[in-house]
Amino acid sequence: MNWFLLNSGKCDAAFNMALDEALLEAMPRLQAPVLRFYGWTQPAATFGYFQKFSEVEATTPLRPLIRRPTGGGIVPHTADWTYAAIFPAGHEWHSLKAEESYWRIHDWLRRAFAELKVETELAPCCKKSLPGQCFIGHEKSDLLWRGQKIAGAAQRRNKLGLLIQGSVQPPLNLPRGAFENALRVVAEKQFGVTWHDFPADEAARKAAAKSASEKFSQVCYIQKR
Repeated sequence: MNWFLLNSGKCDAAFNMALDEALLEAMPRLQAPVLRFYGWTQPAATFGYFQKFSEVEATTPLRPLIRRPTGGGIVPHTADWTYAAIFPAGHEWHSLKAEESYWRIHDWLRRAFAELKVETELAPCCKKSLPGQCFIGHEKSDLLWRGQKIAGAAQRRNKLGLLIQGSVQPPLNLPRGAFENALRVVAEKQFGVTWHDFPADEAARKAAAKSASEKFSQVCYIQKR
């Protein structure tokens, strides 16, 4: 169970989305899961691939607005902790149904918070939210802290693999590094993971840079719906 670990630091919003997609496209070559942690060089909002831009634009004042390669609603990126988990085709996670992988990713987060003595729970059912807003209300299996949603995720599953993009609105004043370390520890215990630093992959980074410039930052793509 060899997994790669990649900490990208703070990146431009379009590049963040492009790199996640590039890692999914690289799965046939990498043939191992990747856990990526990343941040944002400026406040931004991402929105689901299938959302209508006009509705998103009217719902949040955050700019830039960037369309994700995954589904879901509007996610504000101001003080959140973002991550992506990418799995190759044929991997156990890739074979799961969408609701099962959604539950599993948030149960992983729940166990990580438990390592830090923070009690959270998976939502047993839905709570009505505002249209398109990811963190107002919650969906089944979202992560809750004191009844409030603190983590959600969106997925894209295709013949190349599975991409899960997640956002955590951290409770209390927890240090991000402690949470990321807890995620790694839980993965070792629960999934039998052995971590390896992500290799220098110029092909993936070049693909991401090209896609960020020619796709994710382009008005025609952002406003395609």
